[in-house]
Amino acid sequence: MTAPDTYYARTAAERRVRPSLTGREEAEVAIVGGGFAGLTTALELARAGVRVALVEAEGVGFGASGRNGGLVSPAFAGGDAAIRARVGPEAARALHLLSIEGVERLRATIRDLGIDSSGLVPGLLSLRRFDRADDLKAHVAEFADDYGYRISYLDRVALAEHVTSPRYFHAIHDPNAFHIHPLNTLCAIAAEVERLGGQIHEGTPATGVGLDGPVKRIETPDGRIEAARIVFATGGYTGGLVPRLKRAVLPIATYMMATEPAPDLIASAIRTRACMYDDRRAGDYYRLVEGGRRLLWGGRITTRAADPAGIARELRREMFTAYPQLEGLRTEIAWSGLMGYARHLMPQVGELAPGVWHISAFGGHGLNTTAIAGKVLAEAMLGESDRIRLFAPFGLDWAGGPLGLVAAQLTYWKLRAQDWWRERG
Repeated sequence: MTAPDTYYARTAAERRVRPSLTGREEAEVAIVGGGFAGLTTALELARAGVRVALVEAEGVGFGASGRNGGLVSPAFAGGDAAIRARVGPEAARALHLLSIEGVERLRATIRDLGIDSSGLVPGLLSLRRFDRADDLKAHVAEFADDYGYRISYLDRVALAEHVTSPRYFHAIHDPNAFHIHPLNTLCAIAAEVERLGGQIHEGTPATGVGLDGPVKRIETPDGRIEAARIVFATGGYTGGLVPRLKRAVLPIATYMMATEPAPDLIASAIRTRACMYDDRRAGDYYRLVEGGRRLLWGGRITTRAADPAGIARELRREMFTAYPQLEGLRTEIAWSGLMGYARHLMPQVGELAPGVWHISAFGGHGLNTTAIAGKVLAEAMLGESDRIRLFAPFGLDWAGGPLGLVAAQLTYWKLRAQDWWRERG
């Protein structure tokens, strides 16, 4: 694989190249995967004085962690209703509180490490494309009553202060959410892991494992790591090294594009610096960057790799539908990346075997959830808490293989059709 050409790669504050692993290395914990899940776990363990060594097949942030929309807000991709149906109201509430904690943990990490290059900007608008608001108002009240979490409802008049669009009728504003440059943030976290004594090896695929006995091992092309415990954090790029993990993850492609610099034109449509997503079940997400000079726009999923330029044409149609005044705005770059999804749409966090841990499947809502999942996994490994039990009902269910990918694509098309029908009324 070659390094992806993305807006984030082009604007990276620093791109350190780390040496691959050669020879034998010892650690207390070995981690496979250099995305947010693996590096957050490494950071939490290193802060506790644990000697960690991490291997990444490509480079830090190569996968979805370095290519995503950059939106950080509470919730899980599984959705409140589905989570409640699976685990009951009490556990569902505890999980949602974890998702809120994840937002604050990532914010605190950015603040404490002084990651100015994260470009953190507060605020999120959830935009509605049909004229109904009673459920939005109830949602605002519920979050205040159940979680002490303050969000606000915006009618069309209030929304017009933020955007000029014929497509949006109502919105919810979350001032606690924020958006970031994910690759810069992740690279700074990696540097902190190294400052604390952790080892990170890039260009180092794991080619074999030994998971039995008191000392585990990870084999690589030119060396090995031996450790008492191993963590697999490979997401949408999970290979066949541990078959049970591969069977549990669906690799789903998503797409983004960045426009040319055009601050005056963009301001004619979007004046808010908050990130935005429409609340369709198969919707888009977008945000301004560089102080409003460019627009990043993401959406669509496919289960087979598609041409990013072709998908960008579809995203542009969505953008012009929402903001006709932007029709002259050119796309400068488009890219894609693989997210890891479980069949139940929840993170998979737990112990696969004694001393063998996994943290994966953060597709669709990864930045806050990796922040908290890495924390609770580290707590479990250190014997500090049993909060990891909240993820136990969301295990390594078989994702369906090729049939699972077909089902995922059909589900996505069904959701798009349902969105169209709902907005048609």
